[in-house]
Amino acid sequence: MDMCNTVKHGCEYQCVNTPGSYYCICPEGQLLHEDSKTCGTCKSANIDLVLLIDGSKSVRPQNFELVKKFVNQVVDSLDVSAHGTRIGLVQYSSRVRTEFPLNMYHTAEDIKAAVMKVDYMEKGTMTGLALKHMLENSFSEAEGARPASRNIPRVGLVFTDGRSQDDISEYAKKAKEAGITMYAVGVGKAVEDELREIASEPVEKHFYYTTDFSAINTIAENLKLNVCPAESQGEVAMKDPCACENLVEFQQATINSLDQLTQKHILY
Repeated sequence: MDMCNTVKHGCEYQCVNTPGSYYCICPEGQLLHEDSKTCGTCKSANIDLVLLIDGSKSVRPQNFELVKKFVNQVVDSLDVSAHGTRIGLVQYSSRVRTEFPLNMYHTAEDIKAAVMKVDYMEKGTMTGLALKHMLENSFSEAEGARPASRNIPRVGLVFTDGRSQDDISEYAKKAKEAGITMYAVGVGKAVEDELREIASEPVEKHFYYTTDFSAINTIAENLKLNVCPAESQGEVAMKDPCACENLVEFQQATINSLDQLTQKHILY
């Protein structure tokens, strides 16, 4: 049966028949959204993203304003919505404070406005405590993280300017074991070994450093979290905008195989 011509399939781009059913595909360079019908760029891939920003005394007020602009550059690179990407923000110093959880804001404009209102904490640098908070609280369903069964990639991004005053090893490891893809961004006196320990593998794709706060906007430009979820592991990979060729190639190969089977069936 030609299901694509007998049912209201709702496919935005193209409907493909399968025996007794159908599925939707998207044009090259785009992905299916969560509804399995509409299409979007890789920018539209859904993630739950929690940013941990260092508010210690060494950052200094004027640089903290640059950090907030960095956060908003990251926000601008993502497709934020209740059903798309969700973003939460945590600030840490000698203690940890959730500025807003994943389920508080559903537009980029609202998030950016909230970021600019964040007050600078000062004091120490407890990065390990912040990682613990992220794992146990920020990615909980109570704070807006979507259930693990939905396989929405979870991404944590740590921004720091110095050595942690507590141990980071335990919760850096636990976060990655929990399936959270970790990015580490360091500036100034940030310790490379600590950043590398936080970052997911391959470290080179999840670790960024600059000596000067004025250069962090360049990192934000390169840190486009254009992600394509990997079904088997729920991991994400850094991509250039819309560079999701593997999924597109897989889609095309599947379509070609189905066409060949259909042609054989017609011949027989």
